[in-house]
Amino acid sequence: MQSKQGGATGFFDFKQYLSPQNLKKDLPASVVVFLVALPLCLGIALASGAPLFAGLLTGIIGGLVTGMLSGSQLSVAGPAAGLTVIVLNAINGLGSYDTFLLAVFLAGVIQIILGVIKAGTIGNYFPSAVIEGMLAAIGIILIMKQFPHAVGYDADFEGDEGFVQTDQHNTFSEIMIAFSKINYGAVIISAISIALLLYWPKVKKLAIVPAPLLVVVAGIILGLAFNGTDMALRDKQFVSIPIVGSTSEFFGLFKSPNFAAITNKQVWITAGTLAIVASLETLLSVEAVDKIDPIKRVTPTNRELLAQGTGNMISGLLGGLPMTAVIVRSSANVNAGARTKVSAIAHGFFLLISLLTIPTVINLIPLSCLAAILLMTGYKLARIALFKHMWHKGLSQFIPFVVTIVAVVFTDLLIGVGIGMAVGIFYLLRTNMNNSYFYQIESNGRKKVIRLRLAEEVSFLNKAAIQVTLSNLPKETEVILDGTASRYIDPDVLEIIHNFKHNAYTKGIIVKLENIKERYDLLKNKDLSKELK
Repeated sequence: MQSKQGGATGFFDFKQYLSPQNLKKDLPASVVVFLVALPLCLGIALASGAPLFAGLLTGIIGGLVTGMLSGSQLSVAGPAAGLTVIVLNAINGLGSYDTFLLAVFLAGVIQIILGVIKAGTIGNYFPSAVIEGMLAAIGIILIMKQFPHAVGYDADFEGDEGFVQTDQHNTFSEIMIAFSKINYGAVIISAISIALLLYWPKVKKLAIVPAPLLVVVAGIILGLAFNGTDMALRDKQFVSIPIVGSTSEFFGLFKSPNFAAITNKQVWITAGTLAIVASLETLLSVEAVDKIDPIKRVTPTNRELLAQGTGNMISGLLGGLPMTAVIVRSSANVNAGARTKVSAIAHGFFLLISLLTIPTVINLIPLSCLAAILLMTGYKLARIALFKHMWHKGLSQFIPFVVTIVAVVFTDLLIGVGIGMAVGIFYLLRTNMNNSYFYQIESNGRKKVIRLRLAEEVSFLNKAAIQVTLSNLPKETEVILDGTASRYIDPDVLEIIHNFKHNAYTKGIIVKLENIKERYDLLKNKDLSKELK
């Protein structure tokens, strides 16, 4: 186990990661992540106005470098759909791709600084209901966004998560158009793929072959079989990675940042924007992945910023895009049964190998069979049982959960989570205000005595609730304000208490203060790890 701010048990625990028990789960999961990541890397690069190779390169670095350095066991890093608009505007605004690469490199440096100063602690303050809502929203988005790909209408880029699309349609209108442009070859492939994903793992003797790998093989065979018929797939309905003809051509795809633009103010603004947005998306993603981790491990968030920063620096130096921990790929990783970071690292190797050795075979994979894998991932994230579970937690959890879902689906990840956070904080504050004290009615002879026992922590947020309670106490009563359990009482609350005692005689109220100090100093939490050394 790891703490949020601590490190992992080791940089790379070979005994743990390379054990047969873990490898038999991690390697099949890595194939699934590779298949999911491949079209997403290409689609995001295309939407960002960057070379297709840049998307693949970012996925490779996200797997090999960030995957190795990360303290997260299940998150997968790569180019993120949430950064496409920023990247597209930055490439156009900075005037050249090599100048943009400098901004990516500097964004990585900023992320490393954020990790060093422990800015990752912000990840501890995302309400659980909001994270659950984000996961469910991603599941719903996957189902809606992958439906057009599953039926053969592929006008939008693979990996888009926004409600309003670049082709001037939105998620709903795109689905309606897809119904009118169905390719029955793609429908058959996606239907057979879903059936294989559902039923193949149930046959224990056959389950040794991963269902997603079988889906891809079946998709390739069917895609070839449909050639020359009315159900033939179009070029845009297949994966399309660059075909490298020689070693020199491969190394010619790499690009270097333009360090001469280091004094360009716009470069620094872009770098800061990329660093902040990428860090927030990463922290949200790792928090969400920890939620669905069957083993319930906890990611050290500061180490994650260091890993992401290193990955972005290398990506900028070699010609790639900015990266984050990506919830879609990470969710697919968890649902595929991964146990350790070996899955994320291996998916990076598979991306590299596919680019160098079998690009022609990879380009035979229909997008409709990959859409089936993502549809199943979406279904598991947005399952009905999750909604029932959140409902049983009460409205204070269910409402932020639903608001987050609606906001993420109709805007984008960060804006939606921001709206969900605002609603979640409202309920948090309301609960905090209502738990500032506990009352007890005691007897003093024939007279009733009201004892108000103040909570352990009485903050400024409790001021209004306490003031209203004291103002509404009945006349000619005896009140005891008991601070025995209080470790801290805010100065504003102390002022209200003393003012009430001073003026209570006008209402005939007798006030007694028990164990309430004139002043409380803020208590600092001790670092237990240091105490144990």
